[in-house]
Amino acid sequence: MEEIELYLEEAQELMDKAINHTVHEMSRIRAGKATPSMLEAIRVEYYGTETPINQVSSITTPDARTIMIKPFERSILAGIERAIINSDLGLNPQNDGEQVFLHIPMLTEERRQELVKQVKQEIEHGKVSVRNVRKEINDSLKKLQKEGASEDEIKRAEDQVQKITDHHIKLIDELFAKKEADIMKV
Repeated sequence: MEEIELYLEEAQELMDKAINHTVHEMSRIRAGKATPSMLEAIRVEYYGTETPINQVSSITTPDARTIMIKPFERSILAGIERAIINSDLGLNPQNDGEQVFLHIPMLTEERRQELVKQVKQEIEHGKVSVRNVRKEINDSLKKLQKEGASEDEIKRAEDQVQKITDHHIKLIDELFAKKEADIMKV
């Protein structure tokens, strides 16, 4: 039945989006290396508007422990420093009059454990999202059955949705294992 195929495609698409969101959220959790994505949540006061830092400056990583932020206008240098200090990154910006440098300290064992807990939370959110998609699609399939679709077709579709769900949960578990290894690596 064509409607069933559409629901299966929708399940695949929505679960893929849940994984992409999880990957994005985990990229913001630092693993001891300097990455520009660490600063994505930071907003800078720019002509009276809160603007993402990557829209008012170029952000590069000259080495594994340093982030260099070069604003497009020197006048916002102090605003960038203030935004970083007020953020929850716990980093101390240094400026040379033209750009801001962030030196990323080595992670302590305790901090690594905290980061792994944070990653576990994001992983759990991802799994919940995938399971919610499964529930929504299965509910839609049950409605189709009430509207006259055959019980066998619906059962096969539900089995297919479960396989898609299992596949995506496995991908999320692999993401966790990779990120945990990255964080715990000294």
